[in-house]
Amino acid sequence: MSRLVLIDDEQIFHKIVQMTLQRTESSHQATYCMDAELILDYLEERGTVSEVLPDYIFVDLYMPRFDGWSFLDRFRNIYPSLNKEITIYIVSSSIDPRDIERSKSYPFVTRFISKPIMKEIFEQISLN
Repeated sequence: MSRLVLIDDEQIFHKIVQMTLQRTESSHQATYCMDAELILDYLEERGTVSEVLPDYIFVDLYMPRFDGWSFLDRFRNIYPSLNKEITIYIVSSSIDPRDIERSKSYPFVTRFISKPIMKEIFEQISLN
């Protein structure tokens, strides 16, 4: 079973993703969080226990207080110490080409996905 974490400040987006995942054939355990710092704290604390780390993290770029860019900057510092490779996807309503280009500067970011996420996206990335 794959573990997925969605970090986004919009509750409705959490619900949309939850419903979308239910319609896929994927086996997953999803965690929904509105606070990127909480996830980073968890990763720092449990980074050597691969069984509890997520397989995938979907992070929104534009959130109040602690945005996706701040998450990516801090994740860059802890990524080498993690005992498991975590696949990071940026999920954003931004269509600004500068955001897409900037996201490419993070070697651990796999893909920039524009909202809304569709069922086909989860099927493409094989969450199983």
